[in-house]
Amino acid sequence: MHFLRVFATCLRNAVVRETMFQANFLIQIVTRGFWFFAQIALFRIIYSRVNDINGWSEDQYFVFMATGMLVNGIVETFFMPNCANLSEQIRTGRLDFALLKPIDSQFLVSMERVNLAMLSQVMLALTLLGMSLWSIGTPISLLRVAVYLAFVIAGVAFFYALMLTTACSSIFLGRNQSLYDFWFYITVFARYPRSIYNGRDSTRTEGGEILQFGFSYVLPILFVVTVPARVILGTLKQPHWAIVALCAAAVALGISRLVFYGSLHFYRSASS
Repeated sequence: MHFLRVFATCLRNAVVRETMFQANFLIQIVTRGFWFFAQIALFRIIYSRVNDINGWSEDQYFVFMATGMLVNGIVETFFMPNCANLSEQIRTGRLDFALLKPIDSQFLVSMERVNLAMLSQVMLALTLLGMSLWSIGTPISLLRVAVYLAFVIAGVAFFYALMLTTACSSIFLGRNQSLYDFWFYITVFARYPRSIYNGRDSTRTEGGEILQFGFSYVLPILFVVTVPARVILGTLKQPHWAIVALCAAAVALGISRLVFYGSLHFYRSASS
């Protein structure tokens, strides 16, 4: 209950901030809406010329797209503002205030700010998901929906852990904007289905297959969106993918917590 009260306070503070800068709030929503509809228009043009892309029909791909937008929307609503702010807190010494409060420091650092404008992407993603599934017409059980949501949460957890681990490097580097750019470049691979990276020549290993293996079993970002999308579509034929996705999320969360508290041993507070 203590964590819920703190989180509720953070939400109230976010509402106050957005009402103070209403124009900025509306601009963010319009910008996200434009990007959303531009993506849909682009792939409608592509699918007007082909029937499927590596086994993904148009509606199936929009389910995948909606799932990716949902995961990223949740991450950017709750975690991105805080991880981006961690570098500045470390540089200025304001991290001291979070460390001195009688609550788990990682929780407070991770949930202090909420970007309410990004909830528009979450709502747009859910709308696209529902329309695409309705267009496909396959009955979906409540159990499948529950499993889908579980894998979406696992995907959010994996991305959060990756982001927090990257942000903790600020303690050693002071500023790490280039590492945030690196994080965006890495996660861009998760915007496309895993099968996109399949090779065409079975006699040799192609570059796409190397990326596919690396981003599946070394840094498994390709499973973050592909697994929940295939779960809700009922097309997941590789059960071990689901195991890898869940284990990756659990391991990443554990590593991020170790990195966060381990890096604090090297943090020099404003008073030091």
